[in-house]
Amino acid sequence: MQLNSISIRNLNSISIRNFRRLRSVEIDFEDKETVFVGPNNSGKTSATAAVRSFLGNRDFKVHDFSMSCILSIDKYDPSQGVSLPSIELDLWFQVDPGSIAFGRVFDLATNLSADFSEIGMRCALAADDATELWEQYDNAFPQGEDGKRKRSLSHFLELEDNLRKYFSLHIFSLEKNQHEILATPIDPKIGKKILNSLLRVDFVDAQRNIDDENATRSNRLSEAFATYYRRNLEQAELAEKAVAVIEENNENLTKHYGQHFEPLMNMIGGLGLPSDNDRAMRVVSTLSSEAALRGNTELFYVDTNTNHELPEAYNGLGFKNLVFMAIQVDHFYRQWMATEENRPLCQIIFIEEPEVHLHAQVQQAFIRQMWDVLTAGTPEEEDKPQIAITTHSSHILDTVDFSKIRYFRRELVDEAQEGKGFHGTTVHSLRQFRPDSINIDSKAISPEEALSFLKKYLRLTHCDLFFSDAAILVEGSVEKLLLPRMIDIVAENLNKKYLTVLEVGGAYGMRFAGLLEFLEVPYLVITDIDSVDPENNRKNCIATEENAVSANATLSYFFEENGVQKLSNKTYDDCLQAGGKRFVSYQKPVSVDIEGQRHTFHGRTLEEAFVYENLDLFKRDELSVGIALPEEPAELHKAVWARIKSSTFKKTEFAMDVLGFESSAQQHKDGSGLKNGATYYWKVPCYIAEGLQWLDGHLSQNQGEAK
Repeated sequence: MQLNSISIRNLNSISIRNFRRLRSVEIDFEDKETVFVGPNNSGKTSATAAVRSFLGNRDFKVHDFSMSCILSIDKYDPSQGVSLPSIELDLWFQVDPGSIAFGRVFDLATNLSADFSEIGMRCALAADDATELWEQYDNAFPQGEDGKRKRSLSHFLELEDNLRKYFSLHIFSLEKNQHEILATPIDPKIGKKILNSLLRVDFVDAQRNIDDENATRSNRLSEAFATYYRRNLEQAELAEKAVAVIEENNENLTKHYGQHFEPLMNMIGGLGLPSDNDRAMRVVSTLSSEAALRGNTELFYVDTNTNHELPEAYNGLGFKNLVFMAIQVDHFYRQWMATEENRPLCQIIFIEEPEVHLHAQVQQAFIRQMWDVLTAGTPEEEDKPQIAITTHSSHILDTVDFSKIRYFRRELVDEAQEGKGFHGTTVHSLRQFRPDSINIDSKAISPEEALSFLKKYLRLTHCDLFFSDAAILVEGSVEKLLLPRMIDIVAENLNKKYLTVLEVGGAYGMRFAGLLEFLEVPYLVITDIDSVDPENNRKNCIATEENAVSANATLSYFFEENGVQKLSNKTYDDCLQAGGKRFVSYQKPVSVDIEGQRHTFHGRTLEEAFVYENLDLFKRDELSVGIALPEEPAELHKAVWARIKSSTFKKTEFAMDVLGFESSAQQHKDGSGLKNGATYYWKVPCYIAEGLQWLDGHLSQNQGEAK
């Protein structure tokens, strides 16, 4: 391969180590847009902050080190020969053979025989001289007679800009060599110059501060338009003309602005706002001739019917937010393209939480609109930037191809330092997700079919799975209706968690297993045992029928067993699966007290199990399944089973009756049933209560705020 025939095409991936909760993560990027999603405090913003600290204008702080590194810094002892930790950012660029401009990366080619499919660089915030640092720290906070110091080393680094004094940027070239990465130091000045020639990074921040008419001028749209004019519309060449126009008449200058802003206004019009029924926009001059070159302009909204001009504050926040982002994105792109000397080969624009103030339809169109901004009036052959979007919007996610999602997941990292765990993050690239093939009722489902099903389901249900702490997979609408109240009764702490409830039936639960486990999302499966005749799986039978089997494909898949009796004998530990991240709940035999005698009942569905475990309510006609219940237990069991499986039994109406009863009853959450001698409160079926309490306990032991 000829060295002068290689150039960089785009940023392929980054690795971040020791930055806040990002102990060690890798994030790959798409050629166009990549979307960061995940629960709150999962590290999405930290990822952009790390990039900005190394490549932008953000200064590092001591507390940017991960918590385990802070402990290592505070335990540092130069006599032990251990190095101080460093914060690292690895960048891997995709090489495009067949293009030129290899000269910029020649210093990175440490091995001329290497495979140049990728070029790598490492930026590290590392100590320059640990010996000098320790001497200064020892002088500032000497050991006392008890062997302790008044302040820790991390506290010393926090004082008087000491971090900047003793830690600096170190740059390396990287090369992948089989199972390891080789790092070769580069002179920091040369390395920074190479890096700047390879990549430009820009940021559209979440805190855009455009929601107040009293906001500072620097955050108003008027200033955004003025800045755009100064930097992108060649004002220097037009200055003399502009001054003459202003001195003659402000109205003429307003027309002048209108002519030069026309392409930008047309581009903004393509965003869909304002519509034909909204007000148009006009940039109006309010300048004196002396201030002409300082961009002193105001943005007004013009009523098209009356030509009446209204100040900037008189329009919706969503529209202002959308316009502001469009101006910034277009500005960053123009600045990159207009760089005359040593223009960076790649550009990536990070857009944080674009959904602020935007209604659902605009959120769904947002990514397409930003690409319209970038391509408006730009030749097709021109280079385009990569976009990385950080969002909490399921509407934006709904429009994104599955493979472009990067899922950030909170986790507890055990690094065995004094027995302490640390709050960390894992990042999962959905581009790498490939479900396994599965067999359902002797029918093979290929990985491609399984993936297609998941994509369609998540899009149709507008699922918020990627923002949740856990998922609950339920059998049907009755479970989904009753679940919030069941949580109130037996696991009310779950109300403080972000849960996604997926209604998947008994035939599809296993299809979500691969995705949920890939994402490391804990999940509870609440399903029915669905007993059927072993000779005819289309014929329902009572769950206590001898040799009955389960028609539930999910249970058969998770337990590799469909015999009702064998499933009934499964223990709690049997139901806890997938390394402790999955719990499978289904009906098992329960013992019910009837006039002082214990009798065993086994429901095949939620409705049956609910009746048996709340039998007193049904016998007192406070709740009903539409028939009189026999006194004899065996007959009662058969009667309830027959009634609930009949075509005239309305499951949704049954659930609404249960909710209605609960709303008029005094709540009694200990499940004993009786309160004040008169009022009853229904009990959650045991199998559901067990599952909800497992999920509550699992999330509680892993809870914690992110850094």
